[in-house]
Amino acid sequence: MSQSSIERLREYLGQLPPKAQALLMREFERAIERGEDVAVANFVLEQLRGIVRAPSEDITARTEDPMRHLFRPLDPFLVDNPPSIRPGQIRRSSLGPVWLWLGREGCPDAIKAFEATVAGGAPDIKSAVRAAQLAAADAIANVTGALTGGERQRTLGRLGATSVVEDIGSIGAVLGATEQLDKLNQKLPGHIRNFTESHIRSVMDALNLPSLQTPHVLPFSVSLVMSRLASPWQIVRLGIMVAGSDDEIRVAGTPFGVTVTMAIQELSRIASDLRSDIKRGQFQETSNHLKSLHDGVRGLRTELDIRSDSAWGKQLAAIRAEISNSLQSEIDSVPGRVRRLLRQGPDKDVTSASRIDSVEVEETAALIDFVAVCRTYASELAINEVSLRAYTELQHYVEKATETLVESLRTPDQRVRAFRQMQIKAAIRFCDVLFGPDYASLMSKAAEMARPVEPKEADGAKAGAKPAAKPATERKSSRAG
Repeated sequence: MSQSSIERLREYLGQLPPKAQALLMREFERAIERGEDVAVANFVLEQLRGIVRAPSEDITARTEDPMRHLFRPLDPFLVDNPPSIRPGQIRRSSLGPVWLWLGREGCPDAIKAFEATVAGGAPDIKSAVRAAQLAAADAIANVTGALTGGERQRTLGRLGATSVVEDIGSIGAVLGATEQLDKLNQKLPGHIRNFTESHIRSVMDALNLPSLQTPHVLPFSVSLVMSRLASPWQIVRLGIMVAGSDDEIRVAGTPFGVTVTMAIQELSRIASDLRSDIKRGQFQETSNHLKSLHDGVRGLRTELDIRSDSAWGKQLAAIRAEISNSLQSEIDSVPGRVRRLLRQGPDKDVTSASRIDSVEVEETAALIDFVAVCRTYASELAINEVSLRAYTELQHYVEKATETLVESLRTPDQRVRAFRQMQIKAAIRFCDVLFGPDYASLMSKAAEMARPVEPKEADGAKAGAKPAAKPATERKSSRAG
């Protein structure tokens, strides 16, 4: 990178809030530990540490944290502050309370010995890490299963939030099966575009270990597979293969029925993200979200025989209804926004202060594109009628309004002309989205050629047009004779 680029990067990083800087540092440190993008991660970390820490501070990566060592196997399954989690996920916020509980009650001796080993700077602490993980897994298994009901409830109550209680069993399961999950992770391909039969067989071979198919560990084994799929909903094909049938009852009767639950809950998460983006007016990921939802809903309805009155059928119906409700109101509002920007009111109402906000124009253009994308994926999302109606209305109105605005540029009143030019610029931007760049370019040239016409010139042109018709009529009459 050039010196100016480095300075711009440092300036950008320096403007971030302290929490955002700390989050970036943690994520890049994790990337280094996983061996991903080491050069980029090291470079950005160096800049961040120069901003966040004093020059005298140690700027080495914070990999000596005992908690980070102990919980590193959980990294692929951690999620940040979700409203809910699906099987195979753990809340990142639960790690701190569980670590404190392990050191206080769970296995205090093992944790103290492990902290001492890490603090001593031993060159190879893998054996100490694994011993601490197994001790933690045993302690969690005792508190979640072996203790009597009342004692277990009191112990779990001391962990803190309900979400921590929900996560602690999963944390123990992953820590206990760390080695097996690591081997599975290494066997899986990096990316699977289409989860075909050959891929399914190889994945089932890799999963063919009892320790990976226990009720607590299987969702995490499946999560590793899902993370490799370009279309995560295709994970249901594992359940179909194991059941030897696409009937939902038979699939649900196998341990791999969890794959359907995970696929449906993943679609629910995407629907929630889409709804959140729409509320915030962010449409950059709309197309990807809609495609994922469309393909997922259609794939589940096609590959699985799901009854409408079953639990899975009701969940899918709820997702479709949620998507439809989220999209319909937004789609219906777009034609009104376009009309407000392009409406050609009386010239006398135009003042020197009249303006068209360029930011609003871009937001509206993004909404028009949003309607077009919704129309593409409307079939599975229960928005066929509303998206088609809105898109057709937009096309008719923008085409007619653009032509009218081009004609309005012939006004000699510079005050009115300046405002109409703002409107035609917005109209051409909308034409680009609706009809493509060729039509937008044509209307742009038409707007450039529209020159002001003085009233006298206009009257003269009309007066000159009348005698010109006579010779043409005479020629037509002579030819007829």
